[in-house]
Amino acid sequence: MRVLIADDHELMRDALVLFLENAGGIYTSTAGSVDEACARIEKDEPYDLVMLDFNMPGMNGLAGLTRTMNLAGGQRVALISGEATRDIAEQALGVGAAGFIPKSMPAKSMVNAVRFMASGEQYAPVDFMTASKFPSDNPLADKLSRREMQMLKGLTEGKTNKEIARSLDIQEPTVKLHMKNLYRKIGADNRTRAALIAREAGLC
Repeated sequence: MRVLIADDHELMRDALVLFLENAGGIYTSTAGSVDEACARIEKDEPYDLVMLDFNMPGMNGLAGLTRTMNLAGGQRVALISGEATRDIAEQALGVGAAGFIPKSMPAKSMVNAVRFMASGEQYAPVDFMTASKFPSDNPLADKLSRREMQMLKGLTEGKTNKEIARSLDIQEPTVKLHMKNLYRKIGADNRTRAALIAREAGLC
């Protein structure tokens, strides 16, 4: 089985290579960007599975996924991420991705998922896809829309508007609009105050 791992973080690439090759019967190649991954696909012998990091250079949301899937007569491509939301995972599966793998997945489970996807099946971890997205029975959370909760989560993680937009595959002006509504609903006038209110309410 041949697997191409595309991730711009060298440490993560090395870890994935170690996990897969130690399992036996899996041979890996690596790339640091979408462009590099596409070049390898067009040059090398066919891969059984291509694994793409959602946030690496050239991805542009799910555009990099569909671009890679369409190469060389069709590729089985899975999305890997430590930050992508369930919505992103669902969208990836909806456009035909071989699967979605959180980077937090245990090594043994990841190897099993890779074998499963390479065999022609579609995979996503049940616990990730069915977990409650936001805290329940929280007065502050009840005031906010799903998207506003995503904004709040992003800013408590210290992300800029641009980083939040990228992680959710939306435009930065849209993030600014949601932030404005978020501030109004929770009574905050800046990001620091909003993050403090979220922490006091037990939302982060």
